[in-house]
Amino acid sequence: MTPPLPTRAALPDELLDRPQWVGWRTQTAGGNETKIPLDVNGGYASATDASTWTTFDEALAYATAGEADGVGFVFTDEDPYVGVALDACRERETGATEDWAQVIVDRLDSYTEVDPSGSGYHVIVRGSLPPGGDRTGGLELYERARFLTVTGDRVDETPDCAADRTTELTAIYQAYVESGESPDVPSPVDAEGDSTQSTSLAALDAPGNDLTDEMVVKRASNTANSLEFRRLWAGDADAYDSREDADSALCSILAFWTGGDPEQMDRLFRESGLYRGKWDEVHFADGETYGEKLIARALEEATEFYDPSGFSSAVRRTASKGEHDHSDGHDTTRDVGTASAADADDTAGAHSDDHSDTHAADHSGDNTGNHSGDRERRLNELQERVESLVEENDRLRDELAEERTRRRELEATDDERDDDDGGWSLFGWFK
Repeated sequence: MTPPLPTRAALPDELLDRPQWVGWRTQTAGGNETKIPLDVNGGYASATDASTWTTFDEALAYATAGEADGVGFVFTDEDPYVGVALDACRERETGATEDWAQVIVDRLDSYTEVDPSGSGYHVIVRGSLPPGGDRTGGLELYERARFLTVTGDRVDETPDCAADRTTELTAIYQAYVESGESPDVPSPVDAEGDSTQSTSLAALDAPGNDLTDEMVVKRASNTANSLEFRRLWAGDADAYDSREDADSALCSILAFWTGGDPEQMDRLFRESGLYRGKWDEVHFADGETYGEKLIARALEEATEFYDPSGFSSAVRRTASKGEHDHSDGHDTTRDVGTASAADADDTAGAHSDDHSDTHAADHSGDNTGNHSGDRERRLNELQERVESLVEENDRLRDELAEERTRRRELEATDDERDDDDGGWSLFGWFK
C-alpha cells in the first residue's frame, strides 16, 4: 500500500526548513519488504552523505512525479531530533492501538503520524538518546545516520511540532532498549513516570510554602529576571517554539515559587493568560488531563523551590523523601527566576545578625525570636519597596510610550500641513 504524500501544512515547520530530505521506494529482498532512500538526481541516497539529500519541496516533487513512493527525513548529529518508530501496533481499519504503543505516544506527547503501512506510528521529538542500542521488539529509535519515512498523517490530539523530550526518551530507553524488555509486554513505563519514579502529583515530594496566590505573582514579577514570567502570565508565547513549551515554562516557574504545591500551581495557571480549554482535556491513556500532566512534569523536573523564611532563598529537593537541603542560592536547570534582591539582602542581614549577636543569644533565648521578627519586618519593607519601584518603572514606561505616540502624531500632522501649504516648515527642516 502506497500512502498519500504529505503536504507542507501537515508537517512541523522546523523539519521543512532543513535540507535533509530524500525520496524512498519499497523493495523486496529475500521475501522481506524494505524501504530504500533515493536521491532526487537519480540513484540511491545515503543517510551519511549530505550531497544525496535535498529540500522537502524537491523531494516531494520527485515523489509526486512517480519516481518515489514517498519522502523521508534524515537524522544527523547536527540536528536536535530523534525519531521513534512503533511497529505493528495499530489496527489499519479502526485505528485501535495496542496499550504499549499508546503509553509511549502519550508519554512523548510530540508530533506523531501513522506510518506508511498504516499499522504503526512514527513520533518525532527534540532530544538525545543515551549511548547504546536503538531497537527492541516493535520499538526503534532514530538519532543519527538513519532516515525515517514521513507521511504527514498526523494523529489527532498530538502536537503539530517536535517537542523537547530528552527526559521521556531516557525513561523509554532504559525501560525497553537497555533492559531488553519487549515493548509488547506490560510496560515498566506508564504514562506518569519511569520504572523507578512515579510523577503522580500525590507522590511527589515538595516543601510547599505559605505564600498566597497574590504574593506568588508579585514575587515572581519582581525578580531580576522576571520578564519571562510577566510575558507568560500575560499569555505571550511568542518566544517559544510551541504553546506547549510556553505552558511548560510557566508551570516550571510556578513550581519554584509555590514550593511545589500542585493545587496552587493549577489555580494560578488558570488565572494566567495562557489558560485555555485544552488545560482540562484528557490527553492520556491514564485519564490525566493536559494540565495535570504539565504540572506533574514540572514537579518531577524541579530541583529547587522558593523558601520565603528569610533564612535562605531556596529549598533544594533531595533524594530522601521529606528531607530538604537549604541553600543560599537558586541554581536550577530550568531558569525559573531567582529570589528577589529583598530576599538576598535579608539573607545577608540574617548572617550578620547571627554573628554579631551570638554572645547575647547565649544569655537569652528570646533574642532569637526578636531577630527573626526583625528580619521578617525588613524583608516585608524591602519587598514593598521593590514592588513600589517596579510599579513606578511601569508607570514611567507607559508615560514614555504615550509621549512617543503623541510626538509621532504631531509630526505626522505637521507633515500633512506642509504638504497642503506646498512649502516647508522650520520644524520639518530640523527633522
